[in-house]
Amino acid sequence: MKKVLVKKAGIVLTVVGLSLSGMAMASNVVSDTVKLIDIAGKQRMLSQRIAKDYLYAGKNVAKAKATKELKASLNELNKDHKLLVDSINDPDIQNLLSFVQMSSEDFESTAKKPFNLDNAQLIIDLSESMLEGSQYVVDSLKKKVKVKESAIVGLAGRQRMLAQRIAKYYIAYQAGIKDKNTVDQMKAAVKAFSQAHKKLMKNQANTPEINRKLHEIDRLWKIVYKFYMNIEKGGLPLIVFNTTNDITKKMNKITELYVELYK
Repeated sequence: MKKVLVKKAGIVLTVVGLSLSGMAMASNVVSDTVKLIDIAGKQRMLSQRIAKDYLYAGKNVAKAKATKELKASLNELNKDHKLLVDSINDPDIQNLLSFVQMSSEDFESTAKKPFNLDNAQLIIDLSESMLEGSQYVVDSLKKKVKVKESAIVGLAGRQRMLAQRIAKYYIAYQAGIKDKNTVDQMKAAVKAFSQAHKKLMKNQANTPEINRKLHEIDRLWKIVYKFYMNIEKGGLPLIVFNTTNDITKKMNKITELYVELYK
């Protein structure tokens, strides 16, 4: 009788062991996928920052900083794209990544051309295609893990992109692309950032460190968003360049902290 109990206990322990192992594997898959969501999300930001830097350098505003940042962003875009290609097996996402690869080659080529309004408009158009492609990758990966955590990482990561998008359209208007779409896209980005920021501030999973960093952005945002909304008035390109970069840097750290929560 005791032997039977021992055998039964052994079976139970084995089943539990397998179950725990399976849970650990599932957890690792979620964690790894959340990391890929963060990387793909960063590609969205880089698409906007590269276009912004081209416009800033072309208009001789913060030229040294913008030129250096442009080169670093192109390198990071290519490095992270290779990582995504090597890490994702899904055929639909792989097909989209192939399109992004072609777009990134045009993007890089245009970014190295002399500044003029035609090239400025072209790089803005290419940045929109790159953004759409990267967003598709993010959305596809989020569907795969189907967890709330990935949505938070995606939301935080998108803030990095929106900050750079604001600067991109601000300088585009100053550079001479003064159509209604430039103003509308700029104001839409400001609105989207504000709405997402409120959601992140209310997220109950926030650690004290995340909350502290969000409050730092909150103090800055309450002042600078008014500058951004005065796009048609202009006159503050350096402030826009520096504050949006500061917000992007802070949001990048916050996004990393969210990723750490779901390891």
